[in-house]
This record gives sequence, structure tokens and C-alpha cells, in this order.
Amino acid sequence: MSVPAVEFRGIGMNFGEKQAVSDIDLTIGKGEFVVLLGPSGGGKTTLLNILGGFLTPTAGAVFIDGADVTEIPPAKRPTTTVFQDYALFPHMSVGGNVGFGLKMRKFPKSEHAKRTAGALEMVGLAHLSERRIHELSGGQRQRIALARALAVEPSVLLLDEPLGALDMKLRRQMQEELKAIQRRVGTTFVHVTHDQEEAMAIADRIVVMNEGSIEDQGPPERIYLRPASRFTAAFMGESNLFDGRIAGSDGDTATVETSLGAFSVSCPASGAPNPGDVAGLVIRPEHMHIEAGENRLPLGAATVSETGFFGTHHQCLAKLPGHEGPLRIRLPQRFSPEAGTVLPLFADPADMVLVTR
Repeated sequence: MSVPAVEFRGIGMNFGEKQAVSDIDLTIGKGEFVVLLGPSGGGKTTLLNILGGFLTPTAGAVFIDGADVTEIPPAKRPTTTVFQDYALFPHMSVGGNVGFGLKMRKFPKSEHAKRTAGALEMVGLAHLSERRIHELSGGQRQRIALARALAVEPSVLLLDEPLGALDMKLRRQMQEELKAIQRRVGTTFVHVTHDQEEAMAIADRIVVMNEGSIEDQGPPERIYLRPASRFTAAFMGESNLFDGRIAGSDGDTATVETSLGAFSVSCPASGAPNPGDVAGLVIRPEHMHIEAGENRLPLGAATVSETGFFGTHHQCLAKLPGHEGPLRIRLPQRFSPEAGTVLPLFADPADMVLVTR
């Protein structure tokens, strides 16, 4: 059995009376791209700082490549960090910035030029080695910070919202480049963000954090399409949540009674719920249809209150009798209903997600 790149065992962190993270157990495999995702105050940056050695946990232990590094300072850990502000030195050239980490970690001078050139080549900026930092664009600075971190060949690269300062178009471009670089070098990446789309675009596995605990974890597709909790369903994109109660279960299927009616849906990964349990039924806006189709069941007629065009689709807010709050519906580009329009709604039970916590 191979040794994992990272292990958090029973990690807890208190700041005075405030508990930032509590009883975290998490294993990260070698070469895995893991994203810690969650709202502000969820504990994701605290966990990253514990991994980097910038914080010593109140409880538990951290292992990197099988070695206990809990008490080891950042400079002596096999990790490097890329921060949101990049922390580049304006008085140094691009090459000087990339080679700085090699000096600090006392790599042989004979390796400096080779490693610096290789890291710059990796991020496609070898031709800018003599430039000054102020001459670079935001995207180029981000890549220089990445090259500096990778030049020392860390076991684990930590990324603390490194794309947060970029505009939307450049951020999307850098997401693609970051993923490609990670695949090319094979280094374990642990990336912190609060951007759900960013997480889904780059991660092998998303770890959703909330109030200092791990709420959910898994591949992006599973986290979005089959969230394990109400929080994950609400945090990952948009969702419509209908309160209900379990009427019964049969193997992998459970029947949940809601204000829309009773539906037989797949049981959550945690197992079959018990009759009488409180549950929620999640339906994503894109899984709300205004036309009947194979396997689609009627949900009722909703009255549109607002509509907006989002490029790829129209999004409507609508009122459905028996359901509190607005219902979110995504409609095709060509269809733009006005406020007051009544829409028949349908959904396939295969697209409905049962959450019991």
C-alpha cells in the first residue's frame, strides 16, 4: 500500500475560545489535486495553514509522505505555498524571484540556473527571465509565483486562493493552465477557494468545509449532482429544496412525501433512511422542465415573478403553490417568459436528490 501524500489525523484548532476546525480526518493521495471549498470562516484556510506549518494545531497530527511534521516549521517541510498576493519581490528580476526559494532552501548553486530555467519553461515564461515584476500582467505574475513554488520540487504545493485577484476571463484561463501544469508535473496540489465553479473546473476531489468540519467530499460530478447534505446542495451552485418526510424505503430507493407529492428516488450514499425521517428533496434549476417527457413527472404550475438572461440560459424566479420562497428555473436561450407567465413544471426522479441531513 502506497503512503499518502498528506494525512490529517484528528486535527483541531482553537483561537482563544473560538474553534476554527474540529476533529478533521482527511487523507490526500500522491499526485491528487484536492480543493478545499467553503464559505468564509469555514476552516479551509486554517487547515491549509496547518498543513504548511504556519499554524500548530491544538489537537491532532499532520503527516506528509508518512512523516509526522506537526511540529516542523514551514521552511523545513516538503511544501511550498502560492498566496493570493503572490508575494513577489519587485526589486528582483523574474529569474531572481523564481530562484529565491532555491537559495533559501540551500540548493547547490550548480542547480539554480537549471531549475529556474526549467520552472519558467514549465509555465511558458522562459523568455521573460530578465523582466521586472512591475512589467508583468496579473496572469504572468501568478505563473511566476507558481514557477517559484515548483522550482524546489515540493512534495505538496499549497495554493491559497491564488486566482482571486484575476478578472473572470483570465481566471478561467489560469484554471486551465493550473490543471495542465499539475497533470504535467504530478505534484500533489491542495488548493483553497470559495469559488464553486473554480473548484469544479480544477479538482480531482472537492472537500466541502463548513463551520470547521468536513461537510462532504468527492469528485466534482458527485458533489454537484448528488450532494450529501442540504448545505452542500445549497452551497454548490443553485438548488431548489423541498422539505419532506420519508414514507418508506426499499433497497436503494426511498419514497419521500413533499408539498409537490410523493416521489421514489435513490437513497443517499449514507444508506436507506427510516420511515418518518425528516428529509429534503433537491432539484437543480436546470432539471426543472416546462415540457413533459419520458420519465418526467408533473410538479405543478409555477407563476414567473422575475426573469434574467445569463448568456447560456434564461433564469426565472417563480412561485409554486405550496412551496415557500422563490423557485429557480433555467430555461433555454430562445425562451424568455414575462412576469406573470404560468409555467407547467416537470422533473425526472433520476435528477432528484434525497438529503437526510
